[in-house]
Amino acid sequence: MEKYRTLLFQKVKKQLIDWFEVETSEKIENKDVYLFLHSIKGTAGTIELVGLYQLATKLMETIESIEHKRWDREELRDFLYDLIGLSYEYEHFHVAEEKTEIVRKEDEALIQIIDDDVSMLILLKDALEEAGFMVIANTEAEKAAEQYFDLRPDCLVIDVHLPSKSGVQLLRDLQNHTRKKFIPTIMISSQNDRELRIKSYKNGADDFIPKPIDLEEFIVRVDRHIQRKKLFDHSNLIDELTQVYNRRFLKDSLERLLNEAKRSGIYFTLAILDLDHFKRINDTYGHIAGDRVLARFAQFLKNSIRSSDTVFRYGGEEFMILFPRTRDSEAKDILSRILKEFSLEKFKENDESFSVTFSAGVYMVDDSEIPANSIIKTADQALYEAKEKGRARVESANKLELGIAKKKLNVSVIDDDAIIRTMLMKILQSMEFEHIDLDIQVYEDGLKFFHSNRHEEKGQHFLILDGVMPIMDGTEVLQKVKQAKNAHQFHILMLTGRKNEYDIARALKLGADDYVTKPFSITELQARIQRLIQRMA
Repeated sequence: MEKYRTLLFQKVKKQLIDWFEVETSEKIENKDVYLFLHSIKGTAGTIELVGLYQLATKLMETIESIEHKRWDREELRDFLYDLIGLSYEYEHFHVAEEKTEIVRKEDEALIQIIDDDVSMLILLKDALEEAGFMVIANTEAEKAAEQYFDLRPDCLVIDVHLPSKSGVQLLRDLQNHTRKKFIPTIMISSQNDRELRIKSYKNGADDFIPKPIDLEEFIVRVDRHIQRKKLFDHSNLIDELTQVYNRRFLKDSLERLLNEAKRSGIYFTLAILDLDHFKRINDTYGHIAGDRVLARFAQFLKNSIRSSDTVFRYGGEEFMILFPRTRDSEAKDILSRILKEFSLEKFKENDESFSVTFSAGVYMVDDSEIPANSIIKTADQALYEAKEKGRARVESANKLELGIAKKKLNVSVIDDDAIIRTMLMKILQSMEFEHIDLDIQVYEDGLKFFHSNRHEEKGQHFLILDGVMPIMDGTEVLQKVKQAKNAHQFHILMLTGRKNEYDIARALKLGADDYVTKPFSITELQARIQRLIQRMA
C-alpha cells in the first residue's frame, strides 16, 4: 500500500511541475484537469485515502459544471490548493499525526533560547512553540547578542556552558546593557551546584533550571515570567531607557483625544518620528552608544515641544508626538525646526564625532470616528514617504497623493518538493504588506536559483530554503549568499528535517534567521513568514 501512495504523490508532483513551473503562455484545458482529478480519485479510493478521494470527487463536480473552461496557471493553482495541501498532509501523516496546529498572534511573547546543545535547543523550541510562544534559537553567544539587541525578546533562556563565552558572562554583558529594561532570564545547566546558582542570580538571572528539564514545569515557569513582565510593563507608563511615556500610555492618550474630538469637534495631529540609519550607529559604535543616542534624542524632543504636546517612545528608534488642537501644517513646522536643530547636535563615541537626523510623518485627525490604529497607520504612511524621498524630512499624510509606492522584496522559494513549492507560492501570494510588494519566484534546486542570477537582483531578498536537496544542499546555498557582497540583504528561513540536528546547527551558525522543521503546520509556517517579512519592512 505504501508503494502506491508514493507513486500517487510522485504523480501529483510531476503534474504540478508541468502546469505551474514550465514556462508557457498556453492555458490548461478543462479536460486535462478533469483527467488529473479522475486519476487522483481512482487511486486515492483504492488505497483508502478517503479525504483525498472525497475532495477530488468534489472538484470533479465543479469541473463538470464548467465544461468548456480553459485555466490560467494562477487560477488553477488556487482551485487545486486544498487538494495540494491535503496531499502534503497525507504524505507526511506518519510524522505529523500527533502535531497540533497552533495559531499564533503577531504580538505573542517572543522567547530567545541560547544553547550550543542542538538537541536541547530543538526540544525546548518545539515545546515552547507548541505552547503558543514564538521562539528564536541561537547556538553562539555573539549571534545571540546581536539578535537580542535587534529583537528585544520577552524572555531569555541561556545555557550556562556556552563554548566561546559562558552563559553567565553573556548574561552579565546583556544585563549591563539593559539595566533599565526588565527582561526575565532563565539559566539552564547540567551542573546544579549551589555556587553556580548563586553566581547566576548575582549576575541577574531570575530563575535557574537544572538539566534534565521537565518540559511541563519548564513551560509553566516561562509563562509565569512572561506574566510578570506583562504586569510590570502595564504598571509602568514611563519608558525606562528614554524617560518619556511608553506605548501603553500612548494608547490611553490617543483614545482620550478621540473622545474629546467626539464631544467638541476639536482636531489634533499625531506625528511618528524615526531616527535615520539607526542600525548603522549600533553596528559602528555598539548598542550601548545607540541607547545613549535614543535617550538624548528623547530629552531633546521633550525640551523642544510645547507644554501641551506629549512625547512617547513607540518602540526601537520610533517615537510619537501628540499635538492637541494643532493642524498638520503647524506640527510639520515644529518638527522641521526640531530636525534642523537636532541635526546640529554632535555625538562622540570612540573618539569619533557624528550627527543624527530623523524622518517624520504627521497626520491631522479631524474625524473622531477613525480608529486609533488607522490614525497610526496613516501617519506611518507619511513617515514611509519621508524615507522614500531621502530621509531627514517631514511629510504630511493629509497632503499625500493616493497610492504610496512600495518597495519590492525578492522572495525566492528553493525546494525540490513540487507540492511544497506550490503551497508556498499560494501562501505568499495571499499575503499583503503595507510598504512591501512581494516578487515571488520558485526554484527546485540551488543551481537553478544561482543560474537565474536571482541573487544578484537589487534590493532585499527573502529566501525560504530547503535544508536537504539532491542538487546543491540548502546549507551550500545559505553559505554562498552569506559570503556575497550583498549578504546583508538576504534574510533566510530554513526548512529542515526534525532529526537533522547537524543541519540546524550549521544553518544557524551560517546566519539563517529562523528554521521550521518538516513536516510543518501550514498555519505556523505562514505566521513565521509573515513575522520575518514584517521585520524587514
